[in-house]
Amino acid sequence: MNWTTAPAHEIVAAIEAGDVTARAVTEASLERARAVEPAVHSFLLRLEDRALQRADAVDAQRKAGEPLPPLAGAPLALKDNMAMRGVETTCASKILAGWKPPYDATVVRRLEEAGAVIVGKANMDEFAMGSSTENSAYSVTRNPWDVNHVPGGSSGGSAAAVAAGEAAVALGSDTGGSIRQPASFCGVVGVKPTYGRVSRYGLVAFASSLDQIGPLTRDVEDAALLLNAISGRDPLDSTSVDVSVPDFRAALTGDVRGLTIGKPAELYGDGLEDGTRLAVEAALQRYVELGAKVVDVSLPYLRYSLPVYYIIAPSEASSNLARYDGVRYGHRTDKDADLIEMYLLTRQEGFGAEVKRRIMIGTYCLSSGYYDAWYKKAQQVRTLIRRDFDAAFDRCDVLMTPTSPIPAFGVGEKTDDPYQMWLADVCTIPVNLAGLPGMALPCGFSGRLPVGLQIIAKPFDEETMLRAAHAYEQTTDWHKMTAPCG
Repeated sequence: MNWTTAPAHEIVAAIEAGDVTARAVTEASLERARAVEPAVHSFLLRLEDRALQRADAVDAQRKAGEPLPPLAGAPLALKDNMAMRGVETTCASKILAGWKPPYDATVVRRLEEAGAVIVGKANMDEFAMGSSTENSAYSVTRNPWDVNHVPGGSSGGSAAAVAAGEAAVALGSDTGGSIRQPASFCGVVGVKPTYGRVSRYGLVAFASSLDQIGPLTRDVEDAALLLNAISGRDPLDSTSVDVSVPDFRAALTGDVRGLTIGKPAELYGDGLEDGTRLAVEAALQRYVELGAKVVDVSLPYLRYSLPVYYIIAPSEASSNLARYDGVRYGHRTDKDADLIEMYLLTRQEGFGAEVKRRIMIGTYCLSSGYYDAWYKKAQQVRTLIRRDFDAAFDRCDVLMTPTSPIPAFGVGEKTDDPYQMWLADVCTIPVNLAGLPGMALPCGFSGRLPVGLQIIAKPFDEETMLRAAHAYEQTTDWHKMTAPCG
């Protein structure tokens, strides 16, 4: 069996049965990364020795007759904005070059307790600000389906690693679509949980009221498996919610008879690329054939999502990134300067262009005389967007939309036009503003590039969302297709 294309649940089952060792699976993953990294650039840092040690520990556990944890031996790529004790964590930014956290993020601790083998830190847009993974200070990640195209962002390294066979599963973070959009571009599954479902402790903050950690995987069962491992209340994160964590895998019944699907008219209009429209419409028709019902719904305030997001997210980023001043950790200018000039030079040298752009937008929106006109007003409209979703869910169980209005665009195609880059997230941003769970699921191709269906559910109803995704997946082969670099 080719362990670099097998889903994690099959890998774990094979290790438990003694059909393969965790070391052999990890070695296959590392060898695959050595082969494709020159073309794809998924990773900023590969943890080969550490990964093999973790794999050996899993094998020793099995040899001793001990029960294996649910992710035992599954190779995992970790987005480089999640802290690992003693491992360089840069957020793909020069300003954090060389920083080694003295602690683990809660999700890292939970994953390793579940037996996952972290094989490397994945590339990303700097501080998660971007939609293409072209904003990394270190390298541009390429799409495994066509290396002349982007993998999406900001979790592009995580999505590309799974699509290229370098890791069975990955973790990303999603502030405005940064898990779902790259999942769609790379033909994998990506889940953004309800805000508060997963601890953010140890996640380097971009926009604290929007950020959420979630899985990128080859199939829906792996997504449920990973979500089981990382969900739950964490006393170290005051925004994590104390709600019960169901067994998400148990929700994968394959049955969607009687499910009502809402189709928001606002996300099927102008700007939706023809191949994407055809793939998503075909997916909706498949649901009808499976016994679900599709109804038209309206989300009138959705048209304000993009401007609202690009006020709130940069404002929170401006506040969060003020801590990078060259005093306590990270980059510090080596030029002679007084204190104020040291701050300015450090930030000028350490931050990239997109991060500077968003800091400036956010600082303006929060400045005296503009706070009420911009930030406060954006928060008020955010409430109206959430109410639109509430009203829609009175009529349906889930919403289904394109994940992105376009397939993956070319490397360098949109770097000179930030607004066109931001439009790639127009379908995903509203979900973050409302704090809802959403996921991307492969549903076809536009030309040779993957298309993703987005499924949105009620707060903390990931079970219904995953059930709907799994039922569709069982009747198609999109998730089994392998990228040319995968």
